[in-house]
Amino acid sequence: IKEIAEGEKIPVKFLEQIFLSLKNTGILHSKSGRSGGYYLGKAANQIRIGQIVRILDGPLAPINCVSETAYEPCGCPDEENCGLRLVMLDVRNAIADILDNTTLADVLRRVDEHQQE
Repeated sequence: IKEIAEGEKIPVKFLEQIFLSLKNTGILHSKSGRSGGYYLGKAANQIRIGQIVRILDGPLAPINCVSETAYEPCGCPDEENCGLRLVMLDVRNAIADILDNTTLADVLRRVDEHQQE
């Protein structure tokens, strides 16, 4: 954690919290001891970015009335036909489509491609 925190200029305590959240959900595993540390709980091509974002940031929806995991009514008199809700549902679906169809391996590949440019 210390090495990553220094390299990415992230406070160690903040990164520890992130790693613990990811460990508690099985994205990461850890090993104690001198050669210990964190490692992926499954292959990078099986870890979806949507999973990570939901673990760290919560629901993807910009407003609660379009959330699939944290739905709350918004108080509109006609929620089914609310124009704002319909637009925000499109936003939520577009975000989910990208994040849920992008793996950690995809992100790593994009970083490599960008660095080679």
